Amino acid sequence: MPITPLWHEPANDSRTLYNRGMNQSSTAAARSRERVIVGLSGGVDSAVAALLLRGAGYDVQGLFMSNWEEDDGYCTTARDYQDARSIAAELGIVLHRVNFSDQYRDQVFAHFLAEYRSGRTPNPDVLCNREIKFGLCLDYALRLGARLFATGHYARLATLDDGPGLYQARDTDKDQSYFLHAVERQRYARVLFPLGELDKEQVRELARTAGLPVHDKPDSTGICFIGERPFADFLGRYLQGIPGPIEALDGRVLGQHRGLPFYTLGQRAGLAIGGARGCAQEPWYVAHKDGARNALTVVQRHEQHRLEADAVATGPLNWLCAARVGSFEASVKLRYRQPGQTASVSVRPDGSAWIEFQTPQRAATPGQSAVFYQHGRCLGGGVVEQVRLRTGYKLSATAHNDVSMASMASMASMANSSHLSRPVPDIIPHF
Repeated sequence: MPITPLWHEPANDSRTLYNRGMNQSSTAAARSRERVIVGLSGGVDSAVAALLLRGAGYDVQGLFMSNWEEDDGYCTTARDYQDARSIAAELGIVLHRVNFSDQYRDQVFAHFLAEYRSGRTPNPDVLCNREIKFGLCLDYALRLGARLFATGHYARLATLDDGPGLYQARDTDKDQSYFLHAVERQRYARVLFPLGELDKEQVRELARTAGLPVHDKPDSTGICFIGERPFADFLGRYLQGIPGPIEALDGRVLGQHRGLPFYTLGQRAGLAIGGARGCAQEPWYVAHKDGARNALTVVQRHEQHRLEADAVATGPLNWLCAARVGSFEASVKLRYRQPGQTASVSVRPDGSAWIEFQTPQRAATPGQSAVFYQHGRCLGGGVVEQVRLRTGYKLSATAHNDVSMASMASMASMANSSHLSRPVPDIIPHF
């Protein structure tokens, strides 16, 4: 459903109060007329978000969202719902429940499987935020009469002259703006992030002081529908593995893999190679997946520099600011936990981007997201489609890397312009 922006409100409105700090000039009496529905997951973060909003005078209600339901000992939906009920009872707020499991399978999980099937490594949390939490769930909250929708994400929003701006959380270790970059910008006009100015210990202390039953509940880890399951076993329920060779850079066969979808670039565990004659006693890491030959190429620690990437190409970008054109400098993250990396971003005519890094990047992975930042603000980003190696070294029997150093230099010159008239040749594409 269309979301009506709220830009006519003054700078000290209620969204500014809980997205940029405690502005005491916004009165509880004014806020009491505003209904805020909090996405109550059953964890401590969303519980404290509801606690803070209730304390600020909002008309707070909770909404528990089910995205995945399996009775297999790993799915925590039933337990989380009981925790959400306990939180709502302690806070004295209404708790709604909605089931989006069918939509989640269609809009998120199907894409997840398709990406792994093609040899890429997707990030379903990014897609879930765009399609489900700040898509379907936000719409549902508005139908329940909410004017605003809040979650326990660690991020900050600011009301700017041209619309909402997404910023990193005060606690950079917990910042989740990376996962929020793909949400349509207009959606943030109706969103609150009450935890943006807090760190995790403060959140737990607030919960403990308020007597919330989840104050010491462990944080959830991993992908929501996988949880604590063994990842390869879970994936094997949906994807067929076709065994193939595990090869060193020189083409020597070191072992056999169980199927390319079960491996990701940079992976160390689960290769089952062991010691190899004539090789250093070092760990092995996945460096490349050759879909045409169904071969997995691995390198040892001392060889990884030969396969670092100096540039990536993305698909279409989602902007959380006025759309940029041409080239600009930014701090770019290719993974959630990665510190921002200095890079030059060139926006291409088709709305995608070519990104060149000042420092080579390890295990840049098609399917993951490249997210842009400037001065703590998240500008947006896109999915990595192609990766360019920083050296002329070519993987054995991999035609798309079989180019000369001269052609690489020519391509680098092209990438410095804002126009790339043809696909970049010296890259690792998705398979």
